[in-house]
Amino acid sequence: MSETPRDVMEYDVVAVGAGPAGLAFAIRLKQVKPELSVCVIEKASAVGAQILSGAVIEPGPLDELLPGWRDHPPPICVPATHDEFWMLSKTGRTKLPTPPQMHNHGNFIVSLGALCAWLAPQAEALGVEIYPGFAAADTLIDDTGKVYGVRIGDMGVAKDGSHKPGYTQGIDIHAKLTVLAEGARGSLTKQLIKRFQLDADSQPQSYSIGIKELWQVKPGIAQAGKIVHTLGWPLDNATYGGSFMYHLDQDRIALGFVCGLDYHDPMFEPWEAFQQFKHHPSVAPMLDGGSILSAGARAIVTGGYQALPKVEMPGALLIGDTAGLLNVPKIKGVHQAIRSGVLAAEHAALTLSSVGFDATLRASPAMAELKKVRNIKGGFKKGKWFGLLNAGWETVTAGHSPWTLKGKPDWASLDRIGQHERPRREYVARTLPPRDRLAGVFFAATAHDEDQPVHLHVADTNLCIDRCAREYANPCTRFCPASVYEMVEDANGKRLQINAANCVHCKTCDIKDPYENINWVTPEGGSGPNYQNL
Repeated sequence: MSETPRDVMEYDVVAVGAGPAGLAFAIRLKQVKPELSVCVIEKASAVGAQILSGAVIEPGPLDELLPGWRDHPPPICVPATHDEFWMLSKTGRTKLPTPPQMHNHGNFIVSLGALCAWLAPQAEALGVEIYPGFAAADTLIDDTGKVYGVRIGDMGVAKDGSHKPGYTQGIDIHAKLTVLAEGARGSLTKQLIKRFQLDADSQPQSYSIGIKELWQVKPGIAQAGKIVHTLGWPLDNATYGGSFMYHLDQDRIALGFVCGLDYHDPMFEPWEAFQQFKHHPSVAPMLDGGSILSAGARAIVTGGYQALPKVEMPGALLIGDTAGLLNVPKIKGVHQAIRSGVLAAEHAALTLSSVGFDATLRASPAMAELKKVRNIKGGFKKGKWFGLLNAGWETVTAGHSPWTLKGKPDWASLDRIGQHERPRREYVARTLPPRDRLAGVFFAATAHDEDQPVHLHVADTNLCIDRCAREYANPCTRFCPASVYEMVEDANGKRLQINAANCVHCKTCDIKDPYENINWVTPEGGSGPNYQNL
């Protein structure tokens, strides 16, 4: 049976993702060429609802995009006052000199979700059309191999594929230029990188997982503008990662934990490490008597300069975290996202073409910044102490080392059970909320219609039951921060159970599965977490 013809919307430009890169692109394009029709689609139910970041921002690119923004700042915007950098042991801490890249004088602590919600109406005031709840399920590619838009996923499809009473066929959005601003590990971006071999000349991309909670603490605890980063416990010396504590106004603290998805220990649980960090003697007293306001998790792109794919293809281009522009030593990517969005807009305004954007980006300040720190993250693949020494060297030489540190994909980094020496974790009893991952799902306010197709595609479930169980003890049950994956036994034997409704869209499973057996695709538009001020 032939498919019913789809409704079509025509624009000059469509941007996929209403994050800082996509919105900055749309704003700048309308500033330069107001006559162009620009559409931004966003899979979340509202702009900002699925945006999660630390976040401390460098304001320079935002100053250039919206010069008067400081007169009417976003709702959460706290000037940074001072930095601290701690090395943690199980029972104590040592204050270390703050690395040069992490000095935050002149920067601002923000909620990136609130920042995007604040940017959206400014884009709309310029004539940009923004459609939240529109999940781009596929790209449209013509017979010549040129991208000419995106297809929105159907709504009202049951888990068995049948159409429910409220079924609505997804529309096609046609555009002369398609801009991918999906954030880290975008589902369409992943397809296009493979199709156009955009990563043929770059190293494998690498990622971390960031888990964050926003706390309401007792009066007098939060010191607005204080920024603390830590290394050390509860991570072992072979695992990259650390934490952040950003003190906001109104007695709130944003705290989070980041660990590299290139970790080796198959039994490691990022979620548990975060809970342990909260119970450190230097952290727990701040949280005692407080309450969680919101929580979530998200993959972070950390490959940097040498992992940057080609960012143009016929009819489309990549910007922001989709391209991989986060500066890892700074722990900042928002300024790079805005910067790349503005650069892409000024490029698109000339010819509405993607041709030449890769060279433009590589000649820009965004790439010059990444080149200076190109080897710092790679050094931590050899352990914490080598990583710190190497970071000092790379800072002094500004990235001019005569070598390039390389790595393998995150999915290939796990040791097999029995080959990895179990570290002494010395974990402590937990009393602070939440006490399990399902409680974390609650604070993420995630919601999916239970009767929709599962958006986590496992290519071979028999692999999970047999080989993966023997070789890695099913690491998906530990690296997922939302208890999506469970191995259960019933009358029919052992099987993989996918609790897709728990998913917080972090993409960790798509990145870390040791057989590349899991493919994350977009669920029905509007599904997923609904973060508040993360």
